Amino acid sequence: MTAPRFYGASPPGVDDIALPGRLIVIEGTDGVGRSTHISLLKEWLESRGYAVVNTGLRRSELAGRGIERAKRGNTLDPLTLNLLYATDFWDRLERQILPALRAGMVALVDRYIFSLMARARVRGLAAEWVENLYGFALVPDLVVYLDIDIEHLVPRVLGSTGFDYWESGQDYLAGPDVYGNFVEHQSRLLGQFRRLAAEHAFTTVDARGTVAEVFRSLCEVIEPVVEDMATFTDIADGHLLQLPQIASE
Repeated sequence: MTAPRFYGASPPGVDDIALPGRLIVIEGTDGVGRSTHISLLKEWLESRGYAVVNTGLRRSELAGRGIERAKRGNTLDPLTLNLLYATDFWDRLERQILPALRAGMVALVDRYIFSLMARARVRGLAAEWVENLYGFALVPDLVVYLDIDIEHLVPRVLGSTGFDYWESGQDYLAGPDVYGNFVEHQSRLLGQFRRLAAEHAFTTVDARGTVAEVFRSLCEVIEPVVEDMATFTDIADGHLLQLPQIASE
């Protein structure tokens, strides 16, 4: 990334800065394996000499803990919830993502605005309103969508976190059956993700395989995005080459 691009109006003072880093986003629903692969990718990139910062939803010092507390009450309406998440996202964009990109680092992001847009759409918020809300978001260098089907997703969720209130759509689905609500909500989410993937030209990776298979596919699509970036070794060599010149002057 050199000249930044935004989905809507650029934030003040950001549109004319140089961003030599790379913004790479991993998208997908809960239980698809994002956290596992973010951890593996960070280790893989750093082993190749790249500086990496990773961030994700609710990790803002400004709004993250407030969102967690508010969600525990199970009373948030979709509009308020999205305004809170927009605050969280802006704070992380300003304090974590943009500084990393300015410094020539890889910003590896676990879910971006697209998860928020998909969640908002299934809860009845107008797509245009949601797109305008997140219009200040920087266009990533790469968005990888980990695609899965319900048949493969359910066993993974049952084997890890179980059926979460929000990820089961309990806040807007009227049915008393948590399992049925989970399947309905996640089916709607997957439909929205696939629509967003088409609208925004995501790179889709089949997440139904083993961890090793999916990780290999992720490395294959990420490698071309970062291959021309400076690594720790490049920077160190550059400094070593400049030191004798400085000393001789």
